[in-house]
Amino acid sequence: MSAPHARPTPALALYAYARSLRDAAPGAPPPRGGHPLPATARPPYDRAVRLPYKQARETVTGLLRDRIAGPGTARAAAGTERGLAATGVRDHLVFHTAAALDPADPAAARALARRLVRDGTTVHGVAAGLGLLTRLGEPEDVPYLRALGALHDVFRYAVEALDPLDRPAAALLWLTHYPLNAPRGLVEAVAARDHAAVREQLLGLAPRDRLMEPAHARRVAEATGLVDLLGRAPEDTALPAQALRVLARMVTQGDHGIEILAYADATALYGTVAERAHLLSPAPGHQARLVTLAQELHSGASRLLAWPPGRRETVLARLLEAVREPAEAGRRADWIRRTARHLRAAGPAPAPGLRVEVAVADPAGPTAVETRILVDGRPILPVAFPQGRGDTPEELLDAGALRAAAEHRAVRLGVTSCAEACCGALYVTVRREGRHVVWDGGRRPGGTADPSAYRFDADAYDAEIARAENDHSWTWPARHTARLIAAGLRDRPELLTRWGLRRGWISTYHDDPDTTVVTFTEPPAGGDGDAPGEPGRFHQWRLPDDGRPPAERAAEALRRMAETDPRTLARRP
Repeated sequence: MSAPHARPTPALALYAYARSLRDAAPGAPPPRGGHPLPATARPPYDRAVRLPYKQARETVTGLLRDRIAGPGTARAAAGTERGLAATGVRDHLVFHTAAALDPADPAAARALARRLVRDGTTVHGVAAGLGLLTRLGEPEDVPYLRALGALHDVFRYAVEALDPLDRPAAALLWLTHYPLNAPRGLVEAVAARDHAAVREQLLGLAPRDRLMEPAHARRVAEATGLVDLLGRAPEDTALPAQALRVLARMVTQGDHGIEILAYADATALYGTVAERAHLLSPAPGHQARLVTLAQELHSGASRLLAWPPGRRETVLARLLEAVREPAEAGRRADWIRRTARHLRAAGPAPAPGLRVEVAVADPAGPTAVETRILVDGRPILPVAFPQGRGDTPEELLDAGALRAAAEHRAVRLGVTSCAEACCGALYVTVRREGRHVVWDGGRRPGGTADPSAYRFDADAYDAEIARAENDHSWTWPARHTARLIAAGLRDRPELLTRWGLRRGWISTYHDDPDTTVVTFTEPPAGGDGDAPGEPGRFHQWRLPDDGRPPAERAAEALRRMAETDPRTLARRP
């Protein structure tokens, strides 16, 4: 007698599975990372049939298009799951391919997506459905997306599909699963819609808490309904201070862009914070954050928000009115005074044509300095290259990179925080064309072209570049000294070349902004330094700020280089 065959485990629809878990513990948030998936949810991954990325995208795209066009939604969904499993691709590729699809028949694609989301038994099938719903979803899909957000390896796709439909629900899923060490009490309070508990949990977040990082601050504001929370307590004096911290983090440049542009309630939160800014204490942190918000409204991405006519100017004025310039000394106090005075003098009105602004970040963090390009009052980098930060004024202004000549010249406007070789940069071609200066031929990461082209009046352009090049108002003493030394070496290169040396980077380090650093190199022994693969010997001369005027310190440094071999002044790091 032969042994009976083992019956295969019936495949379980992931939505039904998620709903059963929810019903077993109503109101309880899922565990961080999601509930484990059923054993049948993930087909075996066979590396032997792994397709190259481009071919995999084309294969999944063709499969989805064929199923959308085919008869019978139920049959098409089952065939989609089988076909996706047979391709051997990863589920994240399935999701992103489906999300990028622009179907010829949106109604048929939506019907297939809903069948996959509600009845799909594999991660691949559900991921395809969720990907399609990122652009085709409707309010009736929200309960299904929220339920699937409780499952491991599915919640990340549910968050993206929920984002266009229900931002608070998407943010709650994000906080539930993504940030390490996020307070469980905050997640539970938001899930229970307990406004008093949400307020207490929100106030408990420390400035250096992981949830206060730029990548998470927007999700905190969305999940907690921060604008509504402030509206429920107009006399609250503690909540506006925390709202100020959250908003200041949202406007801060992160590795993947600026979160404020993705926050639907950005103008409302800006306005509420500005209206209650007078309630804040004069603590340096509060004053610095108010200045940060004002600077972003003046020349940063916050200027691009959907402001009603005149509203941005009103909010900016209220923020600056609330800034009480500190009487004490110190880098942060100096930055608050210097930046607030510049913003008040600049005025809120958008300027026509080209405007070049240098923005210095709050010195309490890494001292980031970037050159911002505005055209007709709108900063161009957050749109053309949101993950990038403007290049430094030393690279764009001091070296004359933005000056226009008849010949075409590629100029780098911004670069990512990691490196150009890693995640790219934004370039434009600058040239003079008769009575105009033209910027075009933009290049972004991956070699893609920016279709935008700008044409400026040449006289106005030259005047603005000259103004920006000669503006030292943004600098602090050590950085100003560095700029003057660099200018002196550009005028008198023989100060280094007579010793067989080449000028290197001259500025200040992020972690030591009060020390001017002058670097230079010499060729290796027996070489001229031009041979490929022959790096020159590197030297750096560090000049701590001693309180004297930058012009005096720069003149002395140049004199010493004229009289003494600079190698004797420097030390190898």
